Amino acid sequence: SAKRSVVSVSALAVGDKLPSDIKLSYFDVEGNMQETTVGSLTKGKKVVFVVVPGAFTPTCSLKHVPGFIDNADKLKAKGVDTIGCVSVNDAFVMDAWAKQLGADGKILMLADGSGTFTKAVGAELDLSDKGLGQRSRVYSMLVEDGVVKVVNNG
Repeated sequence: SAKRSVVSVSALAVGDKLPSDIKLSYFDVEGNMQETTVGSLTKGKKVVFVVVPGAFTPTCSLKHVPGFIDNADKLKAKGVDTIGCVSVNDAFVMDAWAKQLGADGKILMLADGSGTFTKAVGAELDLSDKGLGQRSRVYSMLVEDGVVKVVNNG
């Protein structure tokens, strides 16, 4: 039988503690830009993060994020406090994408504008050859009280 090799697209592993001081931006339901830290998002909470290379990219818009939007109520019924979508984009782009996807109130669209979070967790993806610059690899994770419990690549 052929062995299937699994290539990790992120340096994250189960049991890792996320860097708590990294800032992410988002627009609240009133339309005000807010800033939070990974620590304040995850402290004492169960959070699902879906991380994508870019807002409005075809695969992310058609496949990755809609599944989390569609299943938001089910995830929250299972004890998930927050579902956050992180991308190396600014908060304005993430807000426009949230509106286009119908994510408002279901998923917190978090901007990692300078890629600080992405670099800190070792998930950088150089898409300069496609005109997109430095982005994040695609992955999702379940985080409880700042500690990674599950990581799914791709």
